[in-house]
This record gives sequence, C-alpha cells and structure tokens, in this order.
Amino acid sequence: MSRHVAIVTDSTAYLPARTMERHGITAVPLTVVLGDRALEEGTEISTRSLAQALQKRRSVTTSRPGPELFAETYRRIAESGAEGIVSLHLSAELSGTHDAAVVAARDVAVPVRVVDTGMIAMALGFCALAAAEAAEAGATVDEAVAAAEKRAAGTSAYFYVDTLDYLRRGGRIGAAQALFGSALAVKPLLQLQDGRIEPLEKVRTASRAIARLEEIGADRAGSAPVDIAVHHLAAPDRASALADRLRDRVPGLADLHVSEVGAVIGAHTGPGLLGVVVSPR
Repeated sequence: MSRHVAIVTDSTAYLPARTMERHGITAVPLTVVLGDRALEEGTEISTRSLAQALQKRRSVTTSRPGPELFAETYRRIAESGAEGIVSLHLSAELSGTHDAAVVAARDVAVPVRVVDTGMIAMALGFCALAAAEAAEAGATVDEAVAAAEKRAAGTSAYFYVDTLDYLRRGGRIGAAQALFGSALAVKPLLQLQDGRIEPLEKVRTASRAIARLEEIGADRAGSAPVDIAVHHLAAPDRASALADRLRDRVPGLADLHVSEVGAVIGAHTGPGLLGVVVSPR
C-alpha cells in the first residue's frame, strides 16, 4: 500500500476553500504589508481593502512566509499521520516563498519535496489539485510531484492590466518592459513565461484587450478536455462576462473557475486585472 502523501501550497494558489478542504490541501499564507501593518493573505486583508489602498496610492508591499511557518506546517502535517509531503509554490522568479519552504523542509521527520511550479494563481492551484488527486489515488511523493509537473508543463496564464505601474513598482517587471504599456496609451496583455511575467501584445483599447484575452484563451484551450480559471481584481462584471463567452467557445471545457485574486497578486497588478488560466487535463 502506498504511503499517505499530503499536499501543501501557498495562499497565492487561490483555490476555493471547499476544494482545499475536500482534497486536504494546506495553504501557507503570504503577507501583505499595508503601511506599517503586516497582514496575512486570506484572513487579515480583503481584496476590497487592498484595492482601496492602491487607488489611494498607499504603500503596499508583499512578503513571503518565513521558514519557521513552513516548518510548523510540515511538523503538524507529519504529526497527523502523513508519511510524505509535496509542497508546491508560486514561481521562484516572482517570490522567495519556494526558498523559504526549501529551508524548512530540511528538518522535518518525513520526506518533503518542495517544487517551484513556475506558476501563479490558479495556474498553481491546478498543479496542487493534480498532486492531490494523485495522492488520493495512492501515489507516492515522486508520483504526486510528477503529476503536478505534468500539469504545470501544459498550463498557460495570460492577463490584462490597466497599467504596468504596479508591476514595475513591485519589481515584477522591468522598467524597459513597463515602457511596453506606456507608449501611446496602449493596453498591455501579459503572459507567464518560464516563471516570469512577460509582455505578450499591445492593444489600443481595454475592450479590444479583453477580446484578445478571450481569443487567446479559447485558442489555447482547443477542443481537448481543459480546465479554465478567470481571475480579476475589482472587476467582477468583466470577469463574469468573459467567463460566459469562454464557456460558449471552448468545447472541451471541464471546469470553469471565476474568482477574485487575493491581496498578494492584486498588490502587484492593481485594480482592473483580468486573467485567464488554461490547464489541459
């Protein structure tokens, strides 16, 4: 019989709480620093509060979890009976979360595999789900990691932001790349590539940018079985309409998730974000 394998991720996976509970996935929270207050994502700061702070141009930064928080989480899981842990995290190109997890994993009584998925948001969430489903079927640690890595290899993430200023301020996109979205007031479309946020296209208007986001997502999905997530920050109507159009356009659609990103990703994208994650099964 295969050993019980537990799955850990971080709060930027933005998995629904019911999904995490059903699959036994544990999320370690990142922190948003609002002025002089450090607040845990998911419990101590709402996306509405974040959007208001950004609109008022208040100082907002983010911080990875400390190794001690990961160590505490791993120990608790091991004490509950797990004989192995797979810990899946957002891209190491964007955060030190993976590195903190690696440090913590050295002193745990059970094997811990820490994986840099190269993903963010539900692109990470789909990887965690793949690992959890494999573990539920009796997979070993290595097999659960392989399931997550296979899912990551096929997953794509594209997004629209009203401005690149927030990404530039947070150091997630360079000054030269930020010029991509500033000349002639064009609207930038971005993609996640090799764990980094990279420019994809320049579009003249917000409506055209969102239409292109839909086209790109539908083309990437094709007709094979696929899961899609539509993310937003302070743009629920736009997200809902985009999700409806993708539902009509993607014949192989399995699951469609619509959710607002949390404060950590939101702090670096700003209000108006729309994102599409396409993850073939």
